[in-house]
Amino acid sequence: MKNREKPLSERQKHILQYIWNYFQENSRPPTIREIGGATSISSTSVVNYNLTKLTERGLLARDAEVSRGVRLTQKAMREIGSVAETVAAAVGNVVGTAARMVRVPLLGNIVAGEPIEVGNNDFWTYDEDDAIDLSSAMLPGGKSDDLFALRVSGESMIDAMVNDGDIVVMKQQQTAKNGDMVAVWLNSSDTTTLKYFYNEGSRVRLQPANPTMDPIYVDATDVRVQGKVMMVLRQTA
Repeated sequence: MKNREKPLSERQKHILQYIWNYFQENSRPPTIREIGGATSISSTSVVNYNLTKLTERGLLARDAEVSRGVRLTQKAMREIGSVAETVAAAVGNVVGTAARMVRVPLLGNIVAGEPIEVGNNDFWTYDEDDAIDLSSAMLPGGKSDDLFALRVSGESMIDAMVNDGDIVVMKQQQTAKNGDMVAVWLNSSDTTTLKYFYNEGSRVRLQPANPTMDPIYVDATDVRVQGKVMMVLRQTA
């Protein structure tokens, strides 16, 4: 007599259904944290445990090297009762989408307003779990090696469609052309800000994109460019 496979727990069924529903709505797989939040699991290790069990059962395939690297198998699609004809296309889409996702570290806040002291002259201190996932098709050359993200605080760049709470994706660089929107560090005052950059010889003009605010003029030797804005991710919540 064949050993019958142990039924899935309600939690595991919920995880499978959530992964499928999330993909239907977002065209990409969820993160471990999103799975935990949706299934009332506070520990990522418990989420991982259940994902491992589902993988062992042949219901999930996982790629540890890819952000959002989880996908439903055809067996899983049958388990949650989806239409058979959609299985191959859906699974293929999940694989392709996950493979094209890249992770960009979210390193902190940047002030779009008057410069404020932030306590050090670099952004490179952050929780490794703080990151955003983007399609490689959105990125220059499809690479994220020299990119980082910052959350904007302030309204000095609102006419450039950069609002308070938005996230700017930056390319790490130490030079800028006139008109570039950049993150700059002002050495003499230990402050940082997000502005348009204009080199005017012995001084640099940091220009806001808000008609109610005046430009900031600083000595050219006082400015350290940290990165150039490549894209803006709108805060819609």
